[in-house]
Amino acid sequence: MKRVILILMAATLTLAAACTPTSETGSGGKAYRIRNADKVQLRMLDSINALRQASGATQVQLNAQLNAAAATHSRDMSVQNRPWHFGSDGSSPLDRVARTGYTGTVQGENISETYENELQTLTAWMEDPSTRSVLLDPKAINMGFSWFQESNGKIWWTLVMAS
Repeated sequence: MKRVILILMAATLTLAAACTPTSETGSGGKAYRIRNADKVQLRMLDSINALRQASGATQVQLNAQLNAAAATHSRDMSVQNRPWHFGSDGSSPLDRVARTGYTGTVQGENISETYENELQTLTAWMEDPSTRSVLLDPKAINMGFSWFQESNGKIWWTLVMAS
């Protein structure tokens, strides 16, 4: 049932894609250029909340402080040229969220380095048990989501769930 919902959601969101394909990856593959950036976070929020509802979890809300922590980490992963949960200054997700003034508890962080759009990234996260558990964590009530896109099209995605 979850797979059916995810597939239906993927088809719907693909029609309203926030990205335009271009061929800039150098390997003949397609990179995606984010457009309508102001709508990407809301589409991701709606998609995650639909998945959470299907799993019996409560909805989450976007949080400006968590969005800021996610944006900072996405840019920093690009600078480091590696997807990992530690900042170039040694910071953890807990440190980055605390720096924004958020006083809740971090439940988890998902990251990705890709040329794919947000829907494809969410699909990949849902297929992996460890990243799916972050998305569907029943304790989460707030979400932060952001990205950084390099000039070559590579996108660094960061999602933070917190209570």
